[in-house]
Amino acid sequence: MPKLPPITPKKLLKILNKCGFHADHATGSHIILYNPENKKRAVVPFHLKDLPKGTLASILAEIGISKNDFLKLLGQEPH
Repeated sequence: MPKLPPITPKKLLKILNKCGFHADHATGSHIILYNPENKKRAVVPFHLKDLPKGTLASILAEIGISKNDFLKLLGQEPH
């Protein structure tokens, strides 16, 4: 199973925008994204530090993207 790399919330938002997610609204320090095509929602905590790996894995599971597909979106080869 591939390991998830450290990623900032800002970079994750750019990747999710490429996947069809758009900012719906913000609540506190969290940005809620929505994809009208598949009607899925993602909640991304927006801080300056890298996202914890468990949080990133939870977001990917929430929107239905596998770790391998995510690494391909990042331009990295899954191991």
